[in-house]
Amino acid sequence: MIPAVSQICTLHAPLEKDVEDYAAGHVDAIELWLGKVETWLQTRSVAEFKELLSRHEIAAPVAAFQGGLLTSQGDARREHWNLFERRLALLPQIGVGALVVAGDIHGALDQQALDRVHMSLAQAAEKAQAAGVRLAFEFQATASLANNLQTAAALVEQVGSPNLGLCFDAYHYYVGPSKEEDLGLLTPENLFHVQLCDLVGVPREMASDGDRVLPGDGDFQLSPIVERLKQINYRGAVAVESMNPQLWQIPPRQFGEIAVTALRKVLGLASMD
Repeated sequence: MIPAVSQICTLHAPLEKDVEDYAAGHVDAIELWLGKVETWLQTRSVAEFKELLSRHEIAAPVAAFQGGLLTSQGDARREHWNLFERRLALLPQIGVGALVVAGDIHGALDQQALDRVHMSLAQAAEKAQAAGVRLAFEFQATASLANNLQTAAALVEQVGSPNLGLCFDAYHYYVGPSKEEDLGLLTPENLFHVQLCDLVGVPREMASDGDRVLPGDGDFQLSPIVERLKQINYRGAVAVESMNPQLWQIPPRQFGEIAVTALRKVLGLASMD
C-alpha cells in the first residue's frame, strides 16, 4: 500500500505549497486535485509540473475527480465529456495513471436511465483504455444508484473493462447502505484506489463531507477495511481525503505530517524516522 494525502485536504493552499510542504512533512505520494493542477498549468508547462514533483520526490499515482459523465444530457453532457477527454490527454503527460470518476447518479431511475449509466461507464472505460488511463469509479452514499459497494462492484463487473475499477471511499461506505460483507467484493483486479477518513460525533444521517476527520480520530471501524486490503495484497494508493473547513486552516506542512502519520498508524505500517 502507498500512503498518500489528497490535495483537497489543503484546498486553499497553492499547488506548489502543497507539494513542497507535503514533501517536507514526509508525504511521498499525493492524490492530485485536478482543479488545482489545471489552474497551475494555465501559466506553467507540463514539463515544469513534472519537474516540481520530481524535485520534491513526490509521486502522483491518481487524480480526482471527474463528474457529470453518467446521467447528464444535452449541453451539460457535451461539456463534461469534453473536459473528460482533455483530462485523458493530460494525465499520461504528467505521469498520472488513474482518474477518480464520481458516481454522481441522482434523480428518478427508470430503465432508460439505467441503460445510460451502463453505456456511459462503458464508453468512458473505452476512451480511458485508448489513453492509457485507469478509471476508479467512486460509489456515493447519496446517489440514486450505486450508493453502495455491492452495486458499484456489479456495474464495474458488467462493463468488464480492464481500465474500469473501484474507488473505495470509507466515508461513502459507512454513511451509505454498504455492509461489511461487501468488503469481500474487493479484489486485486477491481480495486484501483482507496480513500480513508473518519467521522466523530455526527449521526450518519446528518453527516456531510465537511465533517470528515483524520482516519483513526473518529467512530469508523477502519480495521476491517485495512484487513481486506491486506488479504488481497492491495498495492495501490491509500489517500487521506477530507473536505473539513477546520482542517483547511492547518498549514500544508503540518497537516501533511499529521495526516500521513495517522494514516500509517491505521494501515499498520512502520513509523517514519
